[in-house]
Amino acid sequence: MPSNASMNQTRRYVSTKETVGYVLFDSSKTFNINQYTTRFLLDVVKIDLGWQTVINAINSVWDIANDSFIGAIVDKTRTRFGKFRPYLIVFGILGTFGTIFYWLTPMFFGSDPYDAGKFVYWLLLAMLREGGGTFRSIAESGLISTVTPNPDERMGILTKSEVFSSFYENVPEFVLAALIDMVNHNMIKTTLRTVFVSIGVFTTLVSGVFAMLCFLTTKERVQQSVQRPDIKQGFLTIIRSKPLRIIMISDLLNALTVSTGMDNYYLDVLGSLLIKTVISIPSTPAYYLSYSYLAWSRKRFATKSLWIFGQHLGHILSLLVFLFGSIGGRGPGGWFRSMKYMVPVFMVKETLWQLTSGMKKILPREILNEALDYCEWEYGYRTEGMSIAAKNMITKIVTNTNSTFTTLILKKIGYNITAGFGGQSDKTKYLMFAMCTLVPSLTGLISMIPKFFYNINRDCRERMYVELNERRAALNRDYEETGVLEEAAGYETHAPK
Repeated sequence: MPSNASMNQTRRYVSTKETVGYVLFDSSKTFNINQYTTRFLLDVVKIDLGWQTVINAINSVWDIANDSFIGAIVDKTRTRFGKFRPYLIVFGILGTFGTIFYWLTPMFFGSDPYDAGKFVYWLLLAMLREGGGTFRSIAESGLISTVTPNPDERMGILTKSEVFSSFYENVPEFVLAALIDMVNHNMIKTTLRTVFVSIGVFTTLVSGVFAMLCFLTTKERVQQSVQRPDIKQGFLTIIRSKPLRIIMISDLLNALTVSTGMDNYYLDVLGSLLIKTVISIPSTPAYYLSYSYLAWSRKRFATKSLWIFGQHLGHILSLLVFLFGSIGGRGPGGWFRSMKYMVPVFMVKETLWQLTSGMKKILPREILNEALDYCEWEYGYRTEGMSIAAKNMITKIVTNTNSTFTTLILKKIGYNITAGFGGQSDKTKYLMFAMCTLVPSLTGLISMIPKFFYNINRDCRERMYVELNERRAALNRDYEETGVLEEAAGYETHAPK
């Protein structure tokens, strides 16, 4: 008769209804126009670049500070609804309203870049959204790590969510890009303010509904220890666990990546945001193909090799794009300014890059879940809240610093927010091209180094999950006999019958 441990490795726990809910939730994170928030700030809200830097700096300090205590709060949570779901539900609702007010900003203020009221409003809104976003981010990562004790099923859910949600999640971005181009070229009689506000509010409401459907139906099945870990235990877990350290160091170095954004290049240099959609068309089959051989490749190659290849091929390709675009010089004759030259080369680059989509989208998330399970295996308790918070806090220190300086970089290279469509200088246009190809490639490749030291290999992984499943099955049997789990932590038990 098979053991409970072996059955846990093959049993399916998550229902079709829950899987659909998670697919909707995954799409809710990208069914928006957040890709164009920089254009929203530059073209519609119009806050002075210097003031934006101040707002980013203040919000960055708050962002980093709140991670530590929010992570501790989440780890100490035990309710009959679970450890993570209460935060996802409450802050999902509050976050929806906060994002609606974000997109409604131009309805409350004019276009004066030095409006003090607009400055205060934007700062307070940013801080409120950041605090709620931290709760949601930690709870979201924790939820998928506990939705099933079967790692293969968990990876299958992540894969399904990425594939199925990709059919419609980027539609708002495509629509907005087309409308921005039509407004800029006077093809339709409306304003950028109307376009951003209407699509921003609509997508926020739809995303909020998608997320809530998931939060109300999903269950947490990996039980937490009845004893609540204290802050010291949480930090010691992070310091001692090598897989978590590797992930955090890699994320920290990846956060050093510097870029002013491809969208700014598409609009201000090539003159169109819709061109982004055109470039992506040939690469779409490669995107879906990449998921078909993900399981096959995991059986034949080391996880860390796939992790490195999936996350860094794009950097190599971007370096080649920069060299190609620099032909003809930095002036009006440079190929980087010509759609005739750049569209085909970007199509090739995107197609090759999308062949690794399955690796770069799924593996980092599963590696984090694997590292959290490793901590439970080592220490006997789970500290998702503190671990995820520490991971986020470390990377945010650099990311937010970069975000703060991005506006200064734009200013330093001569970007003028009053120049209007196509009005940037030749020098600024070339530097914008370099800042979205050459510079992010060189700075992004650094994060490859720590990945070589990731220590969970195939044998270690198999032994870890066999032992974890044996422990969990034993705990479930004890809890079913005594009822301690339900009384102390409020979690369902799922020992196979």
